[in-house]
Amino acid sequence: MNISQHIIDALNTSDIDVVVVANGDFPTHSIPLSLVKKGIPIVCCDGAIEKLDKQNIAPIAVIGDGDSISQHLCDKYKLCWHYIADQETNDLTKATTYCISHGFKHIAIVGATGMREDHTLGNISLLVTYGKHTDVRMYTDYGVFTPIFNNKSFAAFPRQQVSIFNLMQQNTIAAEGLLYPIKDRNFCQWWEGTLNEAVGNSFTIYLKGEALVFQTYEGKQSSATR
Repeated sequence: MNISQHIIDALNTSDIDVVVVANGDFPTHSIPLSLVKKGIPIVCCDGAIEKLDKQNIAPIAVIGDGDSISQHLCDKYKLCWHYIADQETNDLTKATTYCISHGFKHIAIVGATGMREDHTLGNISLLVTYGKHTDVRMYTDYGVFTPIFNNKSFAAFPRQQVSIFNLMQQNTIAAEGLLYPIKDRNFCQWWEGTLNEAVGNSFTIYLKGEALVFQTYEGKQSSATR
């Protein structure tokens, strides 16, 4: 799939200094797949090491307890294995915490969605926790999630699909640059801020609180081009 440069620019991948690969569906879309293959340092949840190994991609660190990994892979990656048996956090949190503790400032997470829906929802919700400590985004096969805590402007492109998930009911949210106006709204349900659309090359969200913003890779087609 050929993605035009203005879409790549709008999705802000140039500053990423580490990629965390989780054990969900391995990316197939060209944007998250390129993050894994472009030579950026990779920190891998242990359940995903087999998928990376099949792609001949070597991580700088493998995080987890290794209880479901073959002895062959344990031996192959023993020099970069970081055994963490803590059952109070999941492997994605362990891997992200490792990145933060080792000074990485801009973290991309891939492979964290798909497969079991409870894992997907849990992983997405954790972005807000991570985002309080570092710049982090989650790239799926359809778009990118970004946690926000204050007013924030986003690069975009016309007809890019945008969803806002309010995570604190006391939030008052406003937005400029979207097709459907948002002015001092309090979204009480997750769906209420979804399925909006950028009208130009940027949009701005205004809030003080916690929210997630999702931007798609492709724009919405008009009925004349479907």
